[in-house]
Amino acid sequence: MSTAQQPAFWVGHTPIFGDLILSPMDGYSDLPFRSLARQLGSAMSYTEFVNAMDVVQRFHYTERRLTYTEDEHPVVFQLFDDDPQRILQAALKVRKLEPDIIDVNMGCPAKSVSNRGAGSGLLRTPEKVAEIFSLLTAELDIPITGKIRLGWDEDSLNYLDIARIIEDNGGAMLAVHGRTKQQAYKGTANWDAIAEVKQTVSIPVIGNGDVRTVTDIQRIKDHTGCDGVMIARAAIGNPWIFARQDRHEVTDEQVRAMMLQHLELMLDFYGPEKGLIFFRKHTTRYISPYRFNKEQRQKLMTREKPEEFLELLDEIVLTQHAVI
Repeated sequence: MSTAQQPAFWVGHTPIFGDLILSPMDGYSDLPFRSLARQLGSAMSYTEFVNAMDVVQRFHYTERRLTYTEDEHPVVFQLFDDDPQRILQAALKVRKLEPDIIDVNMGCPAKSVSNRGAGSGLLRTPEKVAEIFSLLTAELDIPITGKIRLGWDEDSLNYLDIARIIEDNGGAMLAVHGRTKQQAYKGTANWDAIAEVKQTVSIPVIGNGDVRTVTDIQRIKDHTGCDGVMIARAAIGNPWIFARQDRHEVTDEQVRAMMLQHLELMLDFYGPEKGLIFFRKHTTRYISPYRFNKEQRQKLMTREKPEEFLELLDEIVLTQHAVI
């Protein structure tokens, strides 16, 4: 974690010590990965997004996603839904687990989410955004924040209107991914739009999109004036970016140590079978800079026992040198 004495910014009454944040990512920002990112300097812990409908109807199904450790504070629970009353019900329910902040997902472009009017689908109904923030900020005693995209598509870029609505209805912070729903993760993030949002509202603004290197961190801050920087895909396989270290600066020994620590956390959290299976998607990113053939990769990715995995890891990967 950051050792800075002065907060980089505040979310309501919650001080944030640091300007880099691991973005909430479905299937990735679980407790093990969040823990590593926090150790290296991520200033906040966002959970994977949670369906408000699941919270209300079958809370046990969501509990694992909302599990966190004390050293992760400040912890942000991220919810999604298209129904203002149901998202309020869910927020009141998860409040009992004592998060520091509750965040409303208005950025997920997945069809299963956005086509029902949730995630980035909420951008098409500004009146619902207003109602959600009005309800949540009136009924909860912790900051309510939002994560948005620029709009549904290039013909409906309503990010400034949405930003004003969020602030006017009590929102305490806003994270902006500089792409539309239609773009998903393609094309180039529009940092000019993030700068416009920063100039329009007085609450903290977090910039998100196309931050892949340490140099990019300062570039997006200089370009947009944002209070913090959210990093998503570039952190997978390179959590060292939160320590402001690019992957080519990371030693083979650091890679091995991090993989061992990450795998141990996954095994503890998910159990020996699922932990190893779920770790495979991280493995591919950790080892991507190394040269090895298809057969070696296949062997590594199909090991069923952690000890076999670790033995093969040392044998075919970390006896080489990264070729970044």
